[in-house]
Amino acid sequence: MKAIIVEPGKPGTARLGEVPEPDASQGTLLVEAVAVGVCGTDVEIVEGKYGWAPKGDDHLVLGHESLGRVIDPGPSGGFKKGDLVVGIVRRPDPVPCPNCAVGEWDMCRNGLYTERGIKEIHGFMSERWRIEPEYAIKVDPSLGLLGVLLEPTTVVAKAWEHIAYIGRRSYWEPENVLITGAGPIGLLAALIASMHGLKVHVLDRMVSGPKVNLVRALGATYHSGKVTDIGFEPDLIMECTGVGQVIADSIHQLGANGILCLAGIGHGSTARMAEMTDLASAAVLRNNVIVGSVNANKRHWFKAGQHLARADRSWLSKLITRVVAPQDFLSALQRQPDDIKVVIQFSAL
Repeated sequence: MKAIIVEPGKPGTARLGEVPEPDASQGTLLVEAVAVGVCGTDVEIVEGKYGWAPKGDDHLVLGHESLGRVIDPGPSGGFKKGDLVVGIVRRPDPVPCPNCAVGEWDMCRNGLYTERGIKEIHGFMSERWRIEPEYAIKVDPSLGLLGVLLEPTTVVAKAWEHIAYIGRRSYWEPENVLITGAGPIGLLAALIASMHGLKVHVLDRMVSGPKVNLVRALGATYHSGKVTDIGFEPDLIMECTGVGQVIADSIHQLGANGILCLAGIGHGSTARMAEMTDLASAAVLRNNVIVGSVNANKRHWFKAGQHLARADRSWLSKLITRVVAPQDFLSALQRQPDDIKVVIQFSAL
């Protein structure tokens, strides 16, 4: 069967090639791929900056944002032929650490977890894939192709859950939330924030285009300047860019007793000691919390499915800005100015 594969650590090796059919050792649920979303992690793996092949293989099947249709449910009684499903990405470490032992693999402490399409397990960019029933999540059939947005929504669902936990440390009734970055994660964060009834503000570099329109369609306010120019102090900031200056500005702009949740991963030079001291002082003197959040466990996948099922389908559909065929996957990895979420479609619904 056809699959999009890469030799991790070797730039220029990504290709659409032939791989064996998945066998039952990879899971009793056999799934026909419908679509796979593309994100920055996929780009980094193709560029040779990240990723690990499964033990014994020299290649990795890409893809962790899945959507598929059940071909054969196997002995599991929880699925039937034709169900739309997505696959959970992370698997607990084999030790296991205390967190993985209780199903909190997103909080793995020893780093020995594995991840489909990223770390030591083949991903979902193949015509067919298998999965263990306990790691498959049903998708509301009315979502159709939009079900491919479930994985990025899980990232936001986990972040919001952790924000709620932290908020209980004191009397905290947030009104204003600022989301920095209007990519898929930022826009989905804006969607969920609006569902919570908050006054939503989104900041990004674009001054016009689909991102601006999507923010305003939620009834939210769009900003294109600096964080320090927004004119108010947010109770909560969801930082989705990973840009050092944006993070620093967010720490200074956050209101007293506020929460800054870092959901973006970036790269940059080491900050000077004096700058770090200033940032720490800004947080300490205002009782602020800075928390990082990544990945998700099964509870968050379930919550993400609930959020998408409640969302306006017309609004969600505008998040998918390009759909390409598997043979054109390289074009999906090349970001265009108005791209939000690019999807590789393997089969029709």
